[in-house]
Amino acid sequence: MIGRRITHRMADGVRVPGTWRHAFIRNGDYFLTDLFIYADGLVDCWGLVTLEEFEEKLRRGWVATELPEGARASGHELAAWKFSEPRTWHTPELLLAEVRDTVDQLNGRPDSTDRCLDAVDAFLADRTEEKRAVARAAYLAIPRTQRHYALGDMDRKDWPLQVLVAGPGGHMDSRPDGDEAPVTQEEYDEAVDYFEDRAQWIAKSSSRVPADGPVTSVAPAIQLYDSYPLKPSDDPDTRALRNNYPAPVDVDGVTYPSVAHAYWALSTADPGVRAAIAAADTAFAARNLAVGARRCDGWEQARTAVMTRLMRAKYAQHPALARVLLATDDATIVYDDGDSRFWGDNAGRGRNWTGRLLELVRSELHAERAGIGPTTTARN
Repeated sequence: MIGRRITHRMADGVRVPGTWRHAFIRNGDYFLTDLFIYADGLVDCWGLVTLEEFEEKLRRGWVATELPEGARASGHELAAWKFSEPRTWHTPELLLAEVRDTVDQLNGRPDSTDRCLDAVDAFLADRTEEKRAVARAAYLAIPRTQRHYALGDMDRKDWPLQVLVAGPGGHMDSRPDGDEAPVTQEEYDEAVDYFEDRAQWIAKSSSRVPADGPVTSVAPAIQLYDSYPLKPSDDPDTRALRNNYPAPVDVDGVTYPSVAHAYWALSTADPGVRAAIAAADTAFAARNLAVGARRCDGWEQARTAVMTRLMRAKYAQHPALARVLLATDDATIVYDDGDSRFWGDNAGRGRNWTGRLLELVRSELHAERAGIGPTTTARN
């Protein structure tokens, strides 16, 4: 299960999503490490391998699922110990099945649990023993460690699922109390009722509109690439959303040629450098003047607030540019900045703060248009 363990690697400039889990590598001794699993089917277990190669490493015990009594183990820069009465939850086959499920999940494909629930739906729609057998086989194909989570019900766990695929008189994969008695008709009817109630809940849940609108963007993402030189235009495109676009902004009575000029000027405590930055021919020249100057105290903590104020000023003072920003609707804005991984996305390696603040200012402009947000004066 992926949970919050989200990572990625770059391959030929493409971001490949991934996740990780703990594992032991046996290289003489046993080493506790992270096993990285990626959407393209590669697994990093002290080196990238395909799923077929990973299966071979499991078979040979390089990725260990058996931990012998007294074996030495360590966690890098953490601890070293010997195993005493070790218990493990996995076999090579089970761990491989979990990894294959993870690859499906990373790609948004149905995993073994999804395939089982689809087979259960097919059985409930046409309750033949043949379709029950298919559903039971699909249930047993879920890695044993994951079966409890199949229904997403931590009170009942997978009990209704086991009962349904076993059928009246059949035997469950396991009973919580260890009882091996066959499934009774009463238990079976209860499981059927459970699934019918569950289907109604899912139908209502899927048709429910979120109270405050959709979770994901409706409009396609927009990438604002580095672009030089930028010149003013009577009909600007999204390049006008870049901070170095020549759109003068007035800040406290001082006019700067662009947001970038104003940002770099305000970053320095030297009045002389500020004046030189304001007069610089290009945003690039403004940055170079600021690089060697002393930063204002607390600049790193204040810079996002300063940039937000400057963006608000730009779009308040240039209605045509505000219309360009509004025309992006609710698109994710990906901003490249060759100088900064803080301000730019930079092929997934940066924090994209400029893009995020553009989305914030855009939302404020939409709110003002609708008469439901703070006024420009109040925000400045």
